[in-house]
Amino acid sequence: MVRRQVNVMNFVDREHELRFLNERWGNKGFEFIPIYGRRRIGKTELVKQFLKDKAAIYYLATSGTKKENIEAFKVCAKGVVDVDFLVDDWEPVLKYISENADERIVIVIDEFPYLIESQKGMSSIFQRIIDLHLENKNLFLILLGSSVGMMYREVLAYKAPLYGRRTGQINLKAMSFSNCVKLLDKSVCECVEIYGVCDGVPSYLNMFRKKEGFFRLLRENVINKESVLAEEPVFLLRQEFREPTVYMTILSSIASGHTKLGEIIEFCGLKDKTGIMPYIYKLEYCGYVERELPVVSGRKGVYKLNDFFMMFWFRFIKPNISLSDEEILAKIKKEYNTYLGFVFEDVSKEFLREKRPFGFSKIGRQWGRIPRPAVGETSYEIDIVALNENKKEIGFYECKWQELSVKSALRILEDLQVKSKYVEWKGDERKERFGLIAKKIKGEGKEALREMGFDVWDLDDF
Repeated sequence: MVRRQVNVMNFVDREHELRFLNERWGNKGFEFIPIYGRRRIGKTELVKQFLKDKAAIYYLATSGTKKENIEAFKVCAKGVVDVDFLVDDWEPVLKYISENADERIVIVIDEFPYLIESQKGMSSIFQRIIDLHLENKNLFLILLGSSVGMMYREVLAYKAPLYGRRTGQINLKAMSFSNCVKLLDKSVCECVEIYGVCDGVPSYLNMFRKKEGFFRLLRENVINKESVLAEEPVFLLRQEFREPTVYMTILSSIASGHTKLGEIIEFCGLKDKTGIMPYIYKLEYCGYVERELPVVSGRKGVYKLNDFFMMFWFRFIKPNISLSDEEILAKIKKEYNTYLGFVFEDVSKEFLREKRPFGFSKIGRQWGRIPRPAVGETSYEIDIVALNENKKEIGFYECKWQELSVKSALRILEDLQVKSKYVEWKGDERKERFGLIAKKIKGEGKEALREMGFDVWDLDDF
């Protein structure tokens, strides 16, 4: 039996998913694990890492015909079980492998949606194969898919042919910021700049690992109209949706600051929410959009992009597509620090989850109306509010992608204390904390502010 030897470079994170797969590998009997997530998120690299030193058949499906895919699969299977003599049909091929492998093996079919497109009823065919030939065998089946919608419809959903056959599943998400720092091996400040473009998508991050400056790499990999990522969002959306125009308009709306439902409807030129909600629901399921509510007493939510690459592209690239590369880069340089303010809020939330200044169970943004407002002020917003319901503790935090003096930091904290009065939660019983997370606190400012009782951090603490 030939064991698969895999050399995986710069593999970071995914400990939880690898542990899950290896625990299931240790079980006796049949396992069927679908793994899905957007393209370039690292599904294939995760599986290659899992396959190290295991007897395995790995096949990357293509958009070719049924015959082409089966013939190519049979070639990949040769090192484990010779199936060349069998007819070109999935059922006899997989049945023979399950009956003639002399030890536990893994069968991986990468980009399973291509097989679905190559043959009508493919998911039902795999349902029959599992039910009749595989479920009582010592075999580990993994199906990978980058089309989240198709994997849901054909494999995961209640009405899907393969529903009820899986023994687990992995929805592979973007890497955390802290793991991005490990992969990039650059300063935290540089990593925030890169994270604002790449999010936690390993393939994108690898393009920014070179030693050149950020803006040079940005031009080379994203802005240049012939670059790999120049039209990536278009490819991603076409992979999920037959007609991506409305989806792109919704994403453009949110990226440009039109985040309330009524604003999105108006931006898209529609009459009411009936026409737009099916599109928004699909974007939510695919992980591109999220409805955000205030962390305290929130009912009226807003929509946010859940993907910094999409946010960057729809904010800076799509609206300026007719400009030259130099003009686009100039606009980005002018506005990028402001944009990073939003990115830094997300990074700061992750930092607080890891730092745990107190035992909060809920964290998020807070906004609302000011009761009896002064002229010109009707609403407030706080970057991060964290809650411990049991101990009635509440933490208020502002995030600033700026270098701050002690005086400036103190002014921000004093304003935060004023805004905290507008948050109705537990009344006089609550115990309050106030803090600031900044790009840099100058001099000995951090220690001085900490001595005053504030939670204060900057990038040196990350």
